[in-house]
Amino acid sequence: MGTIDGLPPLREVIRAHELVAKKQLGQNFLLDLNLTAKIARSAGDLTGCDVLEVGPGPGGLTRGLLAEGARRVVAVEKDARALPALEEIAAAYPGRLEVLHGDALELDLAAHLAPPVKIVANLPYNVGTELLIRWLSPPAWPPIWSSLTLMFQKEVAERIVARPRTGHYGRLALLAQWRCDARIVMTLPPEAFTPAPKVHSAVVQLTALPAPRFPCDFAVLQRITAMAFNQRRKMLRSSLKALGPGIEAKLEAVGIPPTARAEEIGLEAFCALARCIG
Repeated sequence: MGTIDGLPPLREVIRAHELVAKKQLGQNFLLDLNLTAKIARSAGDLTGCDVLEVGPGPGGLTRGLLAEGARRVVAVEKDARALPALEEIAAAYPGRLEVLHGDALELDLAAHLAPPVKIVANLPYNVGTELLIRWLSPPAWPPIWSSLTLMFQKEVAERIVARPRTGHYGRLALLAQWRCDARIVMTLPPEAFTPAPKVHSAVVQLTALPAPRFPCDFAVLQRITAMAFNQRRKMLRSSLKALGPGIEAKLEAVGIPPTARAEEIGLEAFCALARCIG
């Protein structure tokens, strides 16, 4: 696919603006406009939505989002070298693309977005998980966004959707699935990217629930799961002993065997324990 909007193919854009991907910025560019359009479509109906994109680089996904009818795209780019290419896209879509130069971890993005909001991004590998956790833990729920459609290393994607008693199951799965429906919607091989990473990638879609799946205090749930999974090979009566001498009785009170390990316990049981400890 050469073009979807009268703009040059992405390889020409990269060559014209000398956009060599930088490892220290976690950059791996996706240059096939067929694939970027497919990712944009996987986010669902974008018409009438503001879309936040982090790390657009030369703008392949940005162009897909705009072509799929996003009301506005707010693209946050840390790399100043990419700004001229993104401004060319903005000129092709007057009034529909706002480019913010800065670090997504430091910007007040809500100030630039109006509901309904979707977040769609091929996240830089070095900040992807941190951004996800921030989006999953706002001060109030439901959040400003209705869905997240995000590219990660495949192993991280598998951790987000993992179930109990599997090797990838841990705190990230619990946090994501407590407040969202999560599923992998696409996988991509290394050769889809420039430069090719050493791992496969996957696109995860997280749809915000109106309220958490089970009631509990977020801070307590975080504390319990951190202790449990930081020593995941230990029995819970050992890994959680710092919670006090009555931890075995509390585990039993919510139906969790004190000899169980963290990876054996589902989300509902962890939430029940959080309420018990409260």
